[in-house]
Amino acid sequence: MVLSKTFSESDESIHSTFASRYVRNSLPRFTMPENSIPKEAAYQIINDELMLDGNPRLNLASFVTTWMEPECDKLMMAAINKNYVDMDEYPVTTELQNRCVNIIARLFNAPLEDSETAVGVGTVGSSEAIMLAGLAFKRKWQNKRKAEGKPFDKPNIVTGANVQVCWEKFARYFEVELKEVKLSEGYYVMDPAKAVEMVDENTICVAAILGSTLNGEFEDVKLLNDLLTEKNKETGWDTPIHVDAASGGFIAPFLYPELEWDFRLPLVKSINVSGHKYGLVYAGIGWVVWRNKEDLPEELIFHINYLGADQPTFTLNFSKGSSQVIAQYYQLIRLGFEGYRNVMENCHENAMVLKEGLEKTGRFNIVSKDEGVPLVAFSLKDNKRHDEFEVAELLRRFGWIVPAYTMPADAQHITVLRVVIREDFSRTLAERLVLDITKVLHELDSLPSKVLVPASEQNGRNGKKTEIETQREVTTYWRKFVSERKANNKNKIC
Repeated sequence: MVLSKTFSESDESIHSTFASRYVRNSLPRFTMPENSIPKEAAYQIINDELMLDGNPRLNLASFVTTWMEPECDKLMMAAINKNYVDMDEYPVTTELQNRCVNIIARLFNAPLEDSETAVGVGTVGSSEAIMLAGLAFKRKWQNKRKAEGKPFDKPNIVTGANVQVCWEKFARYFEVELKEVKLSEGYYVMDPAKAVEMVDENTICVAAILGSTLNGEFEDVKLLNDLLTEKNKETGWDTPIHVDAASGGFIAPFLYPELEWDFRLPLVKSINVSGHKYGLVYAGIGWVVWRNKEDLPEELIFHINYLGADQPTFTLNFSKGSSQVIAQYYQLIRLGFEGYRNVMENCHENAMVLKEGLEKTGRFNIVSKDEGVPLVAFSLKDNKRHDEFEVAELLRRFGWIVPAYTMPADAQHITVLRVVIREDFSRTLAERLVLDITKVLHELDSLPSKVLVPASEQNGRNGKKTEIETQREVTTYWRKFVSERKANNKNKIC
């Protein structure tokens, strides 16, 4: 007798992943499925969706590191299951964090003796670091006001309008008034003189940006320090400075060592820096260091012992991975001062290549400065027919992710494009980007304007066409253009 077996739908071993019912049927998106699925199917479903993400290496909007050496990748994967907060269980990881804090503090010229330990902490990024620094300033100001018998319920902080959104979050979450120095066309950073004018007895600190997100420019921390010192002498206040060096902290020491922006200036009491930007580590690591112990109020530090030993902690979150801390230490000892300088010099040179290429087109104004974060911010000289947002949109067809955005108040009428130059952005890519931008400009020149021209300006400004007629004309032109392109592409395929 011949024995046979009929395979059911549940016999997944005879199916390829793509032939299985798990990828043939859609899964619920916002509820947990009732049944389990094979690991291969789960992997394939998620991997297929992730293919629609952009390429991180071509994401020129981001300051965050997108490439590290394979040896560092191995170290990170080996530590991916270590919870950094378990200091007693992972004492070596804790020691590596302490080494990073001390290396960074000395890089920023903290006034430390050879055997003295720096005051600082690793965070999940500069946003958390800024929250911690801001809390320290607020608590120290409150303590001083209480001791003097003065009101302490209306703290404020002075910044430029160009600050990153985390400063707005700090102000809102922790009930601190944010006093912003407005920008102006051609001057896109905080004016130190205007900032000092806004300081009053309730100002907990003035925040200076070493590397503006908008155009990469370094604010003049030295001038701010000098002007604020004079005001403190006149008023009897002791308003301090915090430096947000999220982007520039790992650039200035290597490219501009003579620039005074750090703890060499007496009013600078704390500095934050993003390890996951030009610290050259994948996303998830930031640092904040204080000038000395007196600048971090003791009551903000918590001590816990339920993980096996007394552990001081000053963070907003608790559990976090150890991988990024280990990766930061790897980069610091692997590259050393020489290696970081070489990386930053290369980034700066590639930024200059891109800048010169854009200038040669004759179509752009360069908004960024040569000294600062290695990026190029630029705007169209003529954006009456087509604007920067259209350039950004068309560049995506080539794979490039280049952001277009408007400046903050009072320069919101200015729109710019920005390309951040990271370690993995080569000269070849810079030259290629210029070629693709040139192609986009030529294509836009052949297209009708998406911006409707008022009817009064049509046909010699005689007002013959209404606005709706103009809109219909533009729509018809675009439909015809798209149809012709589809036909041409079809002929090429045939």
